[in-house]
Amino acid sequence: MKFLGYSVLLALLLVLPCQLYGQRHPSLVYAKADSLWVTGVLRQAQRCQPGTCMPLFFARQLVGRPYVGHTLEGHGGEPLVVNTRQLDCTTLVETVTALVLCVQSGQSSFSDFAANLCRLRYRRGVRQGYTSRLHYFTDWILDNEQLGLVREHSSKCPPFNAVQTVRVSYMSAHPQKYIALRSHPEDVAVIARTERAVSGRRFRYIPKGALTNSRAVRNAVHDGDIIAITCNRKGLDIAHVGFAVWKRDGLHLLNASSVHKKVVEEPMTLRRYLFKHPSHTGIRVVRIKQ
Repeated sequence: MKFLGYSVLLALLLVLPCQLYGQRHPSLVYAKADSLWVTGVLRQAQRCQPGTCMPLFFARQLVGRPYVGHTLEGHGGEPLVVNTRQLDCTTLVETVTALVLCVQSGQSSFSDFAANLCRLRYRRGVRQGYTSRLHYFTDWILDNEQLGLVREHSSKCPPFNAVQTVRVSYMSAHPQKYIALRSHPEDVAVIARTERAVSGRRFRYIPKGALTNSRAVRNAVHDGDIIAITCNRKGLDIAHVGFAVWKRDGLHLLNASSVHKKVVEEPMTLRRYLFKHPSHTGIRVVRIKQ
């Protein structure tokens, strides 16, 4: 019975997040299962054949994981949260991109992964509270372009036939929807300044009507590109993100889906997916730099 009790305790320690180990506001929150999975999948990646699409390799290792929103919230002190067991669309993209950056740099440790995740998630890669997180995906793209981690792919030529003028204000207009802003209303003004800095910028995108199974679109969008779905919802820039997957019938989306409640490769084409959502207008294309 004593052995059984110890085994149960050990099992719990392997899955409980690290904030239970002493600090009231830790700098890093994760479960042992996360660190084991990260190091294991990085070892697997070392055995991949040359030319393997690494974003899709890593993203497909996460297919079937539950969709859970707001996993970064409610920890206090804005720690770096690593959660590979439960994902939303943004944390899926960040997790996969951090793993790709590890492979590109010859890194294989959990601490390497966490450092890359921090670089991606926070302004200039520095975690300085809730307002330093890159909450709007346009801001995420711009900041990570400056760090040389990603590049937005666009052109004045087809299929980039439309222009998005970013107007973001949703967070400052609805602070009651965010735990951190309810707790610290003084941060709303900081978020509003960030929104003003992003608003007014213009980006070319592929409208959903142009997402055909054509050579032009296949040349513009590659397997493993980050797909940022543009929208016309007031105060928002991007409605959803995921990864591009080309199949025989056209372009599909690998994403953490709130509809399917898990990470999936969408069975329908991305074009059909977008037309099922009237507020979705098209896609911006972001490529992890090689």
